[in-house]
Amino acid sequence: MKLASEQTAGLWAPPPPSLEAVLARLEALALRPDFALQRETALARALRPYLGNGAGRIVAPLAQETELAGLFLLCDFYPEDGQLTLIEQLRDVITEHIPNEERAWLDPLKHSSMDLLALTSPVKPGDALTLRSVGDGTLWVLPAGDFITNLSAGHVLLTRVIRASGEEESGKAVWAGCGLVLSPADAESVLTMTAEWRREMEMSSGSFALGEWREFTKRFGYMLLWAFAQLRMDALMDAVGHIRYRCPDGQPYLYAVALYDHHEHRLFVDRLSEMQELEPEKPADRAGGHSAAGLSPVHVWVQRAAEVAVAAIVARLTLTSSQLIVECDSPERLDLIKHRLAASLGFSLHFRGEILQPPVRQLSMAELMSEESLALAVTQEEDRALLNRFLEKAYLEWSDQPHLALGGQTPRHAAATAQMRGQVGALIDEMARHDPGLLRTGRSAFDYNRLRAHVGLDEVPG
Repeated sequence: MKLASEQTAGLWAPPPPSLEAVLARLEALALRPDFALQRETALARALRPYLGNGAGRIVAPLAQETELAGLFLLCDFYPEDGQLTLIEQLRDVITEHIPNEERAWLDPLKHSSMDLLALTSPVKPGDALTLRSVGDGTLWVLPAGDFITNLSAGHVLLTRVIRASGEEESGKAVWAGCGLVLSPADAESVLTMTAEWRREMEMSSGSFALGEWREFTKRFGYMLLWAFAQLRMDALMDAVGHIRYRCPDGQPYLYAVALYDHHEHRLFVDRLSEMQELEPEKPADRAGGHSAAGLSPVHVWVQRAAEVAVAAIVARLTLTSSQLIVECDSPERLDLIKHRLAASLGFSLHFRGEILQPPVRQLSMAELMSEESLALAVTQEEDRALLNRFLEKAYLEWSDQPHLALGGQTPRHAAATAQMRGQVGALIDEMARHDPGLLRTGRSAFDYNRLRAHVGLDEVPG
C-alpha cells in the first residue's frame, strides 16, 4: 500500500452506547473554561507536527488523527496545573448521577492506550476481528462492522481499543471510535521512528523506566501520531517533488531560470558549443537571430530529454552580447547546468539572480495523493506573472550593479553621462528584444520603460 495514495484510509468504528456516553461526559468536562488551557496544551502536544514550522498550512491533520488526539486528552493527559485528570474528575467528583453501565468504563479507559494493531487473519463480514499489538504481541478480539470492507490481513491500525472489565483473559475489547489504516511497511516506519524518539528520551533523562510497551504508549502514545504525521508530510513532499509542469502545448515548462551578465561573447560561444549535452537552435525570429548593429549575434542552445521517444526541450540557454539566460524544467537540472558553467567559464560569469519556484497553485488532496505523477499545465498568464516578478527584481537591481560593458560603472551612473548614455540604452534595448516572455508567450514579461526611467533614460514608445 502506498502511503501517498492510501494514507487517508481510516475507519470509524462506533463504540458501545454506554462507552460513547462516558466519552461525551469527559469531552464536556474538557470544554469547561477552567480546563481550556490544559485542553489546548494536550491537543498541541498530540498534533505538534502540524503546528511547527507552518506545516499546518500545507497539510492538515486527518479527522481520525484529530479524534485520536482527543482521546489522548480524555484518557492519558495529566494536567500541568494540578487539576485531576478528566477521568478522575468524572469518577471522584460527584456532581451528577452516572449510571453504573457508564461508570464501569472509567477504569478500562484509564488503562487504555494508543497502539499499532495488525490484522492477523482474513477479514470476513460478521466475524470478529483478531488483531495483534505490533509493540508487545498482545492479542485483541474486536467486533466487526461495515467499516471493515477495505481491510485485509496484513493491514495495521493505529488506534485505541478498550478492554471491558472481566475480559482480560478472553482478549475481548471494543473500539474507542476510530483508527488509521497503514501498510506493514508504513507501520514499521512508524514503529522505528517512535522507538528512536523513545531511546533519545531515555538517554537524555538517564532513565530506562519505559521498557514496557504498554507503559510507554500510555504516557507517550501521541508519538505514534507524530510518526504518522511525519510519514504523511514526507509522502506529500515526495508527491510535490514529482509534479511535472507543462506548457499548454504539452512541452516541459521551463520555470527554473538563472540570469547572468558576461563580457566575453566569443569565449562563451566556444565553450557552450563544446558542451555535448547542448545542441544549437536557431534563435527566435523576433530579432532575426541578431542583436542591433555593433552588438554580437544571439546564440541559443537547448538540451533535450534523452529518456523520451520524442526528445522534449528541458533546458534552453540564450546568449546575447551581454547576457546569458538559462531556463530549465527543474531546479535540479538548473543546478547541474550552473555547475557546468562555473567549471567552464569561471569568473567570466556574473550572476544576477534566479527563480526556482513554479507558479503557486492550489492543489486538491486527490491531486496530491494520486499514485501517478501529477502533470500541471501552466497558463501563459501564470508564466508571464512568474517571469515578471523575477525580471523586475533582477533588472531593477541591475541598474545599480557595476557592469563590465560600461567600464565597471553602474548603468544608473553611466546613463548620467552624455558619452555613455547611448550605450546604456543599447543594453536595455537588447534586453527588451530578448525578453524570455517573447519566446514563451509572444509578449514581453517586463516593461523595459520602467528600467529606462529607473536609470534616467527617456521612455521608448511601445
